[in-house]
Amino acid sequence: MTAVKAGDIESLIRRGPDARIAVVLVYGPDTGLVADRATRLVRGMVSDPDDPFALIRIDGDALASDPGRLVDEAGTVGLFGGSRTIWVRSGSRNYAPAVDAVLKAPTEGARIVVEAGDLGRSAPLRTLCEGSARALALPCYPDDERTLADLIERTLQDDGLRIDRDARDLLTGSLGSDRRASLSEIGKLALYARGQGTVGVEDVEAIVSDVGASVLNALIDAAFAGRASEAEREYRRFRHEGMDPSAMLGAGLRHALTLLALRLDNPRGSASQLVANWRGLHFRRKALAETQLARWSAPALQQAVTWLQETVLACRRSEPDLAHAQALGVFLRIAVEASRRRN
Repeated sequence: MTAVKAGDIESLIRRGPDARIAVVLVYGPDTGLVADRATRLVRGMVSDPDDPFALIRIDGDALASDPGRLVDEAGTVGLFGGSRTIWVRSGSRNYAPAVDAVLKAPTEGARIVVEAGDLGRSAPLRTLCEGSARALALPCYPDDERTLADLIERTLQDDGLRIDRDARDLLTGSLGSDRRASLSEIGKLALYARGQGTVGVEDVEAIVSDVGASVLNALIDAAFAGRASEAEREYRRFRHEGMDPSAMLGAGLRHALTLLALRLDNPRGSASQLVANWRGLHFRRKALAETQLARWSAPALQQAVTWLQETVLACRRSEPDLAHAQALGVFLRIAVEASRRRN
């Protein structure tokens, strides 16, 4: 049996599978974690992911129609030599016969990563890989505290950041069990803290914590909907109440990244379609959210993210009064940009 225990998976991915392993099956109910681990495995196997001779991508449904293709690809020698990696993406049809065939055939050093969904114990693909000495089966179940802590440190380290223990513990408690959602939140934190070296508790509270988020919706929605006077009024109210500019900027950056993610996931979708996919959006904000998504394209949102990120860095180096002026300035800049984009 070559099913890998959950606690051993991360270390296996870091060091890479044994050279005798031809197929690595990555499966489970957490699709975000499946995608993350499959991607990291492939990166560890391929020196240049953009080389079409070194990395072959195949859809699972295509293999179901042509089971012999996997054997053919695995047996093909690259134009300039070297090993080949084949990345099989999840499909809706049964492509276990294609994997069975490649496990029985010489693969000329090819490595195959199979990305699948939630497979039961008796699923053909899972039983096949768990029963073969030439395959590994990596289950992907929701993250626990230990795996979340490792994910936080590893992801921030990739951005040149380290995180204080107290901040890491706070962040771990703020994240859920879905890997895709966790990576999104950690990515926002990395953007917010870029350039400062170490992430502290105050950074986590500013960008990830839900504290004060609903209160700030009036400011954020006004800015991204192009209502400059309303955004200025709301900002001055929050400043008068003693709210730190970093909290308001953090909320703005979170919101911009959420809009950007919705746009990138469905580039051609209408504003109403995108709002329908916005989980957790209060019904009272839907009309304003549609207005925002109708006005902001993905490139424009990327620019807004840059403005907010630069202002976060500038505010850290400024006196409180100047920091407030800088924060208000970027919200007004966003509002003016949004107002220019009226339909």
